[in-house]
Amino acid sequence: LTGAQDGSVRMFEWTRPQQLVCFRQAGNARVTRMYFNSQGNKCGVADGEGFLSIWQVNQTTSNPKPYLSWQCHSKTTSDFAFITSSSLVATSGQSNDNRNVCLWDTLVSSGNSLVHAFTCHDHGATVLQYAPKHQLLISGGRKGYICIFDIRQRQILYTFQAHESAVKALALEPSEDYFVTGSAE
Repeated sequence: LTGAQDGSVRMFEWTRPQQLVCFRQAGNARVTRMYFNSQGNKCGVADGEGFLSIWQVNQTTSNPKPYLSWQCHSKTTSDFAFITSSSLVATSGQSNDNRNVCLWDTLVSSGNSLVHAFTCHDHGATVLQYAPKHQLLISGGRKGYICIFDIRQRQILYTFQAHESAVKALALEPSEDYFVTGSAE
């Protein structure tokens, strides 16, 4: 799966030189993040205008429409994570009201899909990591802060400053005993 500054999203197969599917054409908002769900049957694309779109991967048309597309953040959606069986999605980004980390239910109508919004990360959340074993979300922000959320209780557990500049990367060790942060500096 490839995403570009021009907003295009294309899917390729290792053994074929041509694209299999073009999910988005050029001329859309820049792609900020893309992932497949753990089952590999869905892919999601976040963009610079705050939208998250999700497609079924096994499309037979060359330019399919997403089965879900909604504006998660008013300015930008920088990252997202499929939670559990992909019916719950977490997003990070920047919103005018500082709801910069949100949980969404993909099985309900778009008007009721926001499950919970966390007010955190002044100037926006840049990255997000899901820890399934502990049911935690870890987010990094533009000011170098890390927030850890319990998604079962829907509350912030910890907040601390890890860096002096924006957190650009989060990695979770497989046993979930440690996580690593990387910053713009």
